[in-house]
Amino acid sequence: MAAKEVDDEIVNLTITSVHEFLTTLTHGSERSKTNEFCTNCDHLTKRLQDIKNTVLGVQNQDINAETSSSRNKEEDEEQVVNPFEVTSKGGIDYDKLIDKFGCQRIEESLIERVERITKRPAHVFLRRGKFFAHRDLNVILDAYENGEKFYLYTGRGPSSEALHLGHLIPFMFTKYLQDAFKVPLVIQLTDDEKSIWKKLPVEEAKTLSL
Repeated sequence: MAAKEVDDEIVNLTITSVHEFLTTLTHGSERSKTNEFCTNCDHLTKRLQDIKNTVLGVQNQDINAETSSSRNKEEDEEQVVNPFEVTSKGGIDYDKLIDKFGCQRIEESLIERVERITKRPAHVFLRRGKFFAHRDLNVILDAYENGEKFYLYTGRGPSSEALHLGHLIPFMFTKYLQDAFKVPLVIQLTDDEKSIWKKLPVEEAKTLSL
């Protein structure tokens, strides 16, 4: 049985019943045996009380965990950020997003390191905090300083005949990274993805990608 299913009243009743039962066993015994039985009875009662406190402590932890989980679920429902929807009841909590997506905030020291390695000013998106989080950028910088090669990979989902702002911003930053680190760039055009999500004919998606 799970700890949270243990009833407090049953635990109390068990302690009282055992105490009374053991006390009854001592009736009619010699005084020394009576004292010994009573001592054992007291020890057992204390042990059961300790068990009760432990069980109830676990119960309280379970309740607190459930309350915290429910609160986190409600907070998650208050803001939705994914490739297809961005909604929030009180403004986007970017710190929460960083934690949720397993990222690290881009600190000033990291921007300074990029400038030192590339020997050029950081992109305005970095300096103004528009790009504010990363995953393992330090790993890439370590590899670059050790002379290891890497390449950039990005893409766009063709949904119209022209680029829009959502395409332009990451392309501008990618161009900066390509020039700063002098590395190859791979751009994928996800016509198959757009064909599925936008319900476009495959041939039309391919035409838009060109």
